[in-house]
Amino acid sequence: MAIVVGVAMLLIFAVLVVIGIRSHTSAPGAPTVQGSSGAIPCDQLEHAQVHYHVAVQILDSNGTLHPLPGGAGIIPNETAPSCFYWLHVHSANQDVIHIEAPATRVFTLSDFFKIWDAYNTYENNGVGHELMDTTHVSTLTVGTGQQMIVYVDLSDGKGPQVYEGDPAGITLKAHEVITIEIVSGKPFTPPSFDWNSATNKGL
Repeated sequence: MAIVVGVAMLLIFAVLVVIGIRSHTSAPGAPTVQGSSGAIPCDQLEHAQVHYHVAVQILDSNGTLHPLPGGAGIIPNETAPSCFYWLHVHSANQDVIHIEAPATRVFTLSDFFKIWDAYNTYENNGVGHELMDTTHVSTLTVGTGQQMIVYVDLSDGKGPQVYEGDPAGITLKAHEVITIEIVSGKPFTPPSFDWNSATNKGL
């Protein structure tokens, strides 16, 4: 009897291992993204072990907001998802990145843009790229006479603080608001972001 129970337990363990491996394997056609701290697959399920949110606001030289597309990081779409990258965007929460990972690790702004790029090229058959470096943000490029200004608000009461250095390396933290501006003259006042709005309350 003990042998039968032991064999049954081994079979259950083997099944759980296989399920675990499959859930951390990118769905067909969705490439695994090489993030700053390792691979980020497009998993068949959303995770709840690590779950927090970061807002990203992108303004062009006219001060126009370029929202993050709903569904970015969800393959092929929100309506009929086959997989979710650990960093993704839901249409219900404009400009909010949902970080939903199976374990604690460091994620950077670059990680999200790599996922957004993978999503965008997947949806558009390899056409179009979403970049993040000192002269590019999404499809916007810093032109002659322009500069990129980056603000980080940690929601600690200090308000938006100018970020020096490559914004791609910004570590994503809960309720952080990252504002990226391409400006030709005087920097724009960073638009406010309301974590307590009707759509964001509870995030």
